[in-house]
Order: sequence, then structure tokens, then C-alpha cells
Amino acid sequence: MHSACPVCGQPTEIEVGFYYGTAYVSYGLTVSFSIFTFIAWWLLIGFSVQEGDFRLLWWGITNAVLLIVLQPIFMRLSRSLWLSWFVKYDPNWKINHIAKETVERIVPEQMNNW
Repeated sequence: MHSACPVCGQPTEIEVGFYYGTAYVSYGLTVSFSIFTFIAWWLLIGFSVQEGDFRLLWWGITNAVLLIVLQPIFMRLSRSLWLSWFVKYDPNWKINHIAKETVERIVPEQMNNW
């Protein structure tokens, strides 16, 4: 991820560990996706309780593969959502420059000090 937006210059590293919260957003997105695929599978293919019918198992396998394949999209979407909740959009971003005070708790000496 860029350290600042290449278009407007908004820093993306607000503070150390800022993006830990994206795990919760990503979790919500993947659970929502799984519920959506479950309902879609149920309406289009259906489930059965008969012995030897593995449609529920096939949904689980298909859903797991889709979640793995779509993981980069969920990660980027969750980071964008998380950042948008804490950085307010400025419609005059071309005129108003980013103030140094907006980068609140960055300690450059402590970056990547894990």
C-alpha cells in the first residue's frame, strides 16, 4: 500500500497499527458474502436432508474456494472502508493541502518496529 495517496497526497499510515481494525471489517464482509452465497445456493439449487445428498457440503467447498480467491478484493475493500471512516473527504482537496496535524500519532522511528 502506498504511504500516501498518489492523487491527493493524503497519508495512509495514520498511526502505527491503524489497520488492525480492518480485520473486523473483513470479517463482516466475508460473513455477509457467505450468507449471500448460502441464500443464493438455497434458492437456486436447494438443500436436502436425504442421506447421500451432499449439496450442503458442495456449498461449503464452493464458498471456501470463493473466499480464498476473493481475499485480495476483501482485503482492499476493508482497508478502503476503514480509512474512509477516519479520514473525512474534502471536496476542495485540490485547493486545501494536507496539514501536518492530520497525521496524528506517527512516530517515524517506531514504524516497522515489530
